[in-house]
Amino acid sequence: MHRETLLTPADLIWPLFVTEGTGIEEPIATLPGVSRWSVDGIAARAREAVELGIPCIALFPNTQPDRRSDDGKEALNPDNLMCRAIKAVRDACGSDIGILTDVALDPYTSHGQDGLLDDEGYVINDDTVAVLVDQAVNQADAGADIIAPSDMMDGRVKAIRMALEMNQHPNVQIMAYSAKYASAFYGPFRDAVGSGGLLKGDKKSYQMDPANGDEAMREIAFDIAEGADSVMVKPGLAYLDIIWRAKQQFGVPVFAYQVSGEYALIEAGAAEGIADRDALLMEKLVGFKRAGCSGVLTYHAPVAARLLNHG
Repeated sequence: MHRETLLTPADLIWPLFVTEGTGIEEPIATLPGVSRWSVDGIAARAREAVELGIPCIALFPNTQPDRRSDDGKEALNPDNLMCRAIKAVRDACGSDIGILTDVALDPYTSHGQDGLLDDEGYVINDDTVAVLVDQAVNQADAGADIIAPSDMMDGRVKAIRMALEMNQHPNVQIMAYSAKYASAFYGPFRDAVGSGGLLKGDKKSYQMDPANGDEAMREIAFDIAEGADSVMVKPGLAYLDIIWRAKQQFGVPVFAYQVSGEYALIEAGAAEGIADRDALLMEKLVGFKRAGCSGVLTYHAPVAARLLNHG
């Protein structure tokens, strides 16, 4: 009767990894319980999400090595893994599921960075934005509902919004990764999309310093002014203060990404008998909602939805 925070399956977004082939499921060693799926498997997972009451899935491709390049041009291929997965989900589920797509070049580059590099290995902001714009339009053409630029380049939200409007996609939303920190919690994700072993250097020139909070507010303000419909804080648990501040200061939908390292720590702790897995994951998800999240991207989405649906 007195519970202040309500968590439902409608608060969850389920990240899914796409790989080549048919009838393929590839378990990810560093993410116990999570797999890469071929396009047909992604469509099946989307139908599962609908049945569980999960309103949206997020897609991430594991691009094959021979399709990676320094300029990430596979991101612009209308028949790439991401676009084929979008179309398969739309064919399988119609408008019953939302499709959120990642806009960044790290799944497509041979060097594992989120953008184009100069001769010294530094990410070039403006040249990268031009490619991200074309990538976003490519995904919207395939049927994406929400474009989620995760690259942290300056000015990309405005450029993507203008391009969506000019290409007859005025209703496609932008969920901006506005406060994405240079975190130690991303390792299993990079394994999942195949960029971990490729990454040269780090991403500290464009991702945020974990010590900074005021900077996050400035980044969020910029993205909202440029046309973002919602914003994201990533990772989640170590940045609940950022989530709270963003919600209080801006009043827009704020999402958290409970990233791969956070997921893996729950699974590892439960496997060692430290605590009950279900209790751990539900407590953390409620914590995100209590901090002000409108929703949470989490690999635990189907597990949490089943627990919520069955009381």
